[in-house]
Amino acid sequence: MKTLNLGHSGVQASTVALGIMRMAPLTVAQATQVLDTAVDLGINYIDSADIYGAGQSSSTFGQALKQASVSRDQLFIQSKGGIVSGKRYDFSKQHILAAVDGELQRLGVDYLDAFLLHRPDALMEPEEVAAAFDDLQTSGKVRHFGVSNFNPGQVDLLQSALSQRLIINQLQFGIMHTNAIDFGLHTNMQDARSIDHDGGTIEYARLHKMTIQAWSPYQYGNFEGIFLDNPKFPKLNAAMQALADNKHVTKSAIATAWILRHPAKIQVILGTMNPTHLAENAAGADVALTRQEWYDIYFAAGNDLP
Repeated sequence: MKTLNLGHSGVQASTVALGIMRMAPLTVAQATQVLDTAVDLGINYIDSADIYGAGQSSSTFGQALKQASVSRDQLFIQSKGGIVSGKRYDFSKQHILAAVDGELQRLGVDYLDAFLLHRPDALMEPEEVAAAFDDLQTSGKVRHFGVSNFNPGQVDLLQSALSQRLIINQLQFGIMHTNAIDFGLHTNMQDARSIDHDGGTIEYARLHKMTIQAWSPYQYGNFEGIFLDNPKFPKLNAAMQALADNKHVTKSAIATAWILRHPAKIQVILGTMNPTHLAENAAGADVALTRQEWYDIYFAAGNDLP
């Protein structure tokens, strides 16, 4: 498994990570098999959040970690907080500290390698977040910090108050969710794709050496479904199948490789709880796409160039 340098941390993380959002319904034995498979594939990075399965995903993982053939210090465990499901986003110091304590208990660990603010809170007070982060770092409960779904202005605002460097921004990105790069390709145009909705998140991350983590890499739209083997996208699936046959991998591996081909050194979050599918998806980390192959898939997804 190839690795990347996680932001400014110096930590070498696997280029694909295991996201455990869907782990809640699994038995401990099933979850242990998923974790052992991930480790066997060279994955050393785990991503969770306090709202996944209303906390049960983290609890199941914590039980699986005790049974798995890997020790805590061999893994980089990350969680996210700040969403009070269905009610509000909450970046108050009290909520952040409670969110981390809850995740430590559920995961059965003494510290998080990284803690991310899950979605921007309109009522965020950077100084209050900074106080929470300082307490978490001083106490040894969190080693690194980041954000998820933030635009560059929001990152700058928060960073202005922090003593720690934000090293991660977790965003939706994949073959059928390309708005983060479409506008750049359509610079100086007046079509819909030329609109920059997010302030140049990828360019910002590259300039500031933040690692982008791609969530839901096989989804199209926003939580609308998976594009792989979806009859809505015959041209894309045909192009991916042809390339997969050529590379002797699956279409999901091509979807992974397509993200990893971008020079931003994006880390891909894999969320399947099927060990076979996990291996197929992760195989994309070892697939090298040419520039033309990358663009061919981009075109097959319905995109164009000026």
